[in-house]
Amino acid sequence: MKHPFLIAAPMLLALAGTAAANDLPEYTLVVKDHVYKPSEIKVPAGTKFKLIVRNEDPTAEEFESTDFNREKIVLPNSSVTVYVGPLRAGSYGFFGDFHQATAKGRLIVE
Repeated sequence: MKHPFLIAAPMLLALAGTAAANDLPEYTLVVKDHVYKPSEIKVPAGTKFKLIVRNEDPTAEEFESTDFNREKIVLPNSSVTVYVGPLRAGSYGFFGDFHQATAKGRLIVE
C-alpha cells in the first residue's frame, strides 16, 4: 500500500497551482471590428499576469505575439486567457494573425 502522502501530494500541488493562477493580475483586451482595444496595455515588469482576450467579432481571430511567444485562436464572441510573463521592461508587440493590418497593439512593461 502506498503512503497516503504520496497519493495526496499531486492533488495538493494541482490545487496550489490553480490558486496561484487565480491570484495573478488580470488585463482585458477586446477585439472588435478587427481592432484591439486598448491598443496599449501597461503592465509591471517581472510579474506574471493573465491577459483575457475577448473577441466581439462574428469571425475568429488569432491572438499572436512573436515578442513574448504566445499564439491563441479566439473564436467569435468568446474569450481566452493567455498567461504572460514575467517580462523585462520594454515594449512587446502583439497582433491578430487573421487581420494583421488592423488588429495590433503593444504591451508596455515598466
